[in-house]
Amino acid sequence: MRTFIAGVVGAFIVQGAVAQATLPPSGEGKTEARDPASAATGANRSGGGLECLVEPHMLVNVGSPVDGVLEQVMVNRGDAVRKGQVVATLQSGVEAAAVKLSEARVEFGRRKMERSETLFEKQLISAQERDELVTEVRLRQEELKRDEETLKLRTIVSPINGVVVERRLAPGEFIRTDKSMVLKLAQIDPLNVEVVAPARYFRTVRTGMSGRVSLAPFFPGTYHAKVVVVDKVIDAASGTLGVRLEMPNPDNKIPAGIKCSVVLGK
Repeated sequence: MRTFIAGVVGAFIVQGAVAQATLPPSGEGKTEARDPASAATGANRSGGGLECLVEPHMLVNVGSPVDGVLEQVMVNRGDAVRKGQVVATLQSGVEAAAVKLSEARVEFGRRKMERSETLFEKQLISAQERDELVTEVRLRQEELKRDEETLKLRTIVSPINGVVVERRLAPGEFIRTDKSMVLKLAQIDPLNVEVVAPARYFRTVRTGMSGRVSLAPFFPGTYHAKVVVVDKVIDAASGTLGVRLEMPNPDNKIPAGIKCSVVLGK
């Protein structure tokens, strides 16, 4: 009996030793689940900075404040535009004629008022008649201003300095104030650098903080940017928050829409 028990115990000891020898080292063979927040911060832990995306500072859909037929579009996709530059015009024959008519009425009223001054000095007309003539000229001048402003509405100007992203309409097409868009413009100086940062950055990132942006492999070196927006609401699902930096872009050399990396606080 003792021999039998000793043999069983020996078998268990040998089996345990074999099992221990086949176990993987601590931490090996395990698959760790990575949440979105850890994925977003992987680049930062490796020293390459936070992942980011370069976007236009502003996108503007340019239309018309009045209905009408498009007469001319002066720019095409890819063209650079300046603020206040005329980019399109509507047919404006009626409005231009109204301006000329008002100008003629104002000029006639002024000559009439000048003659009335001479008559008033000679006491050939009363003060009331003279005042009526002066008031009539002022009314004509206000009508002229109204017609000139109406004519200006037929001219479409660029509200920003930027580039033409898209051209929607061509000359001869009817434009509606509530539906139609002639051009889509993008302001790319400065550029927005959009970052999705881990929630722990909420305590350290502040507006006005500097950042160094890398645009490799598109452009060598790094570019200076400044934090302008730090979201006050953290996304609970991913544990991240949005941060926006502004990066100067003289002469529009850097295009929007490229990926980048940024190191904050440097």
